[in-house]
Amino acid sequence: QVRLVESGGGLVQPGGSLRLSCAAAGIIFRVYDMAWYRQAPGHERELIALIKSGGTTNIADSVKGRFTISRDNPKNTVYLQMNSLRPEDTAVYFCNARFMAREYWGQGTQVIVSS
Repeated sequence: QVRLVESGGGLVQPGGSLRLSCAAAGIIFRVYDMAWYRQAPGHERELIALIKSGGTTNIADSVKGRFTISRDNPKNTVYLQMNSLRPEDTAVYFCNARFMAREYWGQGTQVIVSS
């Protein structure tokens, strides 16, 4: 059974940092492209960071320079380091795994940026 389990969300003040983790099980992690999406209330889900199986990364302009994506293949885990958080970063953050026609989602973790 495939599982993607996100953790690390929570309440943080503007300017603060959080690191999200997504632990994968049931897949050959190293061949999957891994990504982080987020969805704010009333908005569509958006791709914010991607790391391909080979390590190439892409970061959305909205978070570029503040967020970093990384992966640890031996630990089957992908991370999202979020710095200089803003209220507009408030959203549910989802982990995504994709390999050819196979795609899986985590259940999401809530991030709230507020003073």
